[in-house]
Amino acid sequence: MECAMEMGIPSLNDLFAQLGLPSGPADIERFIATHSPLPESLKLDEAPFWSPSQAAFLREEILEDSEWAELIEGLNVRLRTKPAA
Repeated sequence: MECAMEMGIPSLNDLFAQLGLPSGPADIERFIATHSPLPESLKLDEAPFWSPSQAAFLREEILEDSEWAELIEGLNVRLRTKPAA
């Protein structure tokens, strides 16, 4: 069985699954709505809602400019935007 990474470009759903979080579209929207907006002064990997392993994964993938980096940056932008009322 091939994993998502072997089949092509990972999606936001794949990123959430990789982080061990519920990864359905409604789950992702709920997570973003619950945790945004993040203060600009707070680095994404330092947000208090990540476990140590999740924070390490986010930090390492950005530093390595891995295939996850673009998705992590997109999540970062979405978490800094005030959710619609």
